[in-house]
Amino acid sequence: MKDLSIYFQPANVERSLIEGTIGASVDVHSDNGFPEIERGAIAVFSVPEYRNGKVAFETVQDTFRDDFYGLHIGDNWSKKLYDLGIITPGGSIDDTYFAVAQTVSELVKNDILPIIIGGGQDLTLACYKGFESLEQMINICAVDSKLDVGEPNEAVRSDGYVSHLLMQRPCYLFNYANIGMQRPLVAKKEVDLFDKLYFDVCRLGAFNADFRVAEPYLRNSDLLTIDFTSIKSSETDATKYGNANGLYAEQICQIAKYAGMSDKMSCLGIFDIVPGHGEVASNLLAQILWYFLDGVAQRVGDFPVGTKKNYTKFHVHLDDFTDDLVFYKSDKSSRWWLEVKYLAKDNAKYERHCLVPCDQEDYNRALENVIPNLWWKTLQKLS
Repeated sequence: MKDLSIYFQPANVERSLIEGTIGASVDVHSDNGFPEIERGAIAVFSVPEYRNGKVAFETVQDTFRDDFYGLHIGDNWSKKLYDLGIITPGGSIDDTYFAVAQTVSELVKNDILPIIIGGGQDLTLACYKGFESLEQMINICAVDSKLDVGEPNEAVRSDGYVSHLLMQRPCYLFNYANIGMQRPLVAKKEVDLFDKLYFDVCRLGAFNADFRVAEPYLRNSDLLTIDFTSIKSSETDATKYGNANGLYAEQICQIAKYAGMSDKMSCLGIFDIVPGHGEVASNLLAQILWYFLDGVAQRVGDFPVGTKKNYTKFHVHLDDFTDDLVFYKSDKSSRWWLEVKYLAKDNAKYERHCLVPCDQEDYNRALENVIPNLWWKTLQKLS
């Protein structure tokens, strides 16, 4: 594994050493040296890079660790946890992007799950670049009240980076999903672009009606990026955050839990955190991390690749369709997948994307002769 210590400085935060707490079990980058990270672990680090953010900050206070270290570890947490410290912003923002991309790339290649805290959400682009070395198509899910499309001929911004993702060549982005979009905050042309690209949007209203609708999007993603400002400001710090509407604290923690449980999820970023925010916001950030880690501890390894002997297979015949729709239900978790058959010369490129996470409602609608929307969208992207 490459030496990553050149990008980091220690966080130098007093941590709880009370038995059973995260602080007592985490391996921390300190003045004594950079930790030797083992495969299959989880690595947390922060990146106070706000130059392309919604607001530029001259000083940055990193306070979430105080609350995070004081939380008690959950049941069956077997993965080793590391705190790599802080990636200091470089001379230019591109230097910071490079450091983040190199770190994410090296960690993911070694089966280590990176969690990036802080900085503007434009760091999603840097995280994506970290996956480029894998040379496989990936899915991104963003928890955000906006779509953050931006203009490709303008500089990358925290609220305008998706267009730059789409312009990458070669492009390894297969799907992009949004959870929590608030329509009054989004231009119609951005909504139309997502429709044209067959991307997924789970509006805030739909999520509020049933939070379970977000689970398949999270289960289908390799990278999750959370905009902290998508949380209702009364749940964080109304003097620092301005979203009158938005997700509640328990909802963002449920999203984090679902994300952690996904076998596919390989990287988490929580961005647009206002430095120096209040105690409540810092405590909520720590709990989001806790629920994500608790989800990881509950993974059952049921993503249906290779043999499917531990799955119940369902065939559904639809009128005017030659082939049946094929659903799989996991015997381990009772979660569902829908198979999208596609013949192509480069089958390996899309193999991971031909089994799409869904829920039982998609199966029930198929029984009523209704083609699942996710089947149609996936087929269009494969074509």
